[in-house]
Amino acid sequence: MRTIEQLLEIIQAGRASRSDLYGLSNLSQSQARQVWTVCARLPVASRRAVTRALVEITESDFEVNFCEILRLALEDEDAEVRRAAVEGLWEDEDVRLVPMLAARLLEDPVVEVRAAAATSLGRFLLLGELGKLRARPYNKVLQTLLAACKGEESVEVRRRALESLAYSATKAVVDLIRAAYQDPDERMQVSAIFAMGRSADERWAAEVARELHSANPQMRYEAAHACGELALEETVPVLIELVGDVDVEVQEAAIWALGQIGGDEARQTLEVCARSNDEALREAAREALRELEFLHGDLGTFLLFDFLEEEGEGEEE
Repeated sequence: MRTIEQLLEIIQAGRASRSDLYGLSNLSQSQARQVWTVCARLPVASRRAVTRALVEITESDFEVNFCEILRLALEDEDAEVRRAAVEGLWEDEDVRLVPMLAARLLEDPVVEVRAAAATSLGRFLLLGELGKLRARPYNKVLQTLLAACKGEESVEVRRRALESLAYSATKAVVDLIRAAYQDPDERMQVSAIFAMGRSADERWAAEVARELHSANPQMRYEAAHACGELALEETVPVLIELVGDVDVEVQEAAIWALGQIGGDEARQTLEVCARSNDEALREAAREALRELEFLHGDLGTFLLFDFLEEEGEGEEE
């Protein structure tokens, strides 16, 4: 393991490998400042490469912690570095991050960074709804997202703010979801359906079910996913039809939803799909069967899944 001084030297020389970057995990605030002071002097392409590598490591290894460095990267002069830093902090639930993300959402000059910050703030809203965040930071998150959603923002930022706001059951959010569904921009409509599902509020059942028949595959995808989140049993026949949709992502969303909703029809469809020659369809169905067993306690499905797994392993041999 290299010392922090050795790491600083190779970073400054532009020779840091991916394995070297693991040494930047769990740094103290002062050590992180040392590292980022060096990184800030690197050419922008090198800063981007380092930041992207840290994010990729974070996504593949849950034991590493680059939060102290990535928080500093939020203030980088390069927008791509800032956006990557926001995305790399997706597991950071430290309340100190709230004002940093709020600043990115309200003040960053680049749309992509503001949109990423809007998405990232959503988990803090959820923490507040679960009683795991104090009232003051919760209200900060809520008001920041509301301001972004209601203001003269780009569609991309407004839709991501709306999706994050869906964790809140306030009347203001319900009104925003309804308005977004009626927005002339179809991207806002798609995000409205996403928000309806995330809200776990069955008041949206009719709208979600209607969009299963949309000509837009993105809308069908979000509607199918929302049906699963809302556990809309009445949509099972249409979801079964969507398992044969021309869009692969819609197929997979329908399969996932069937696993969430459960029931005999859903189970039978998933059992058939679990024997498909299409590997992606087969794996999606098997995962949905796992979910169905977990959520609905169907022992028969569990035993069938075990049988299919053993059968598949035997064929591979």
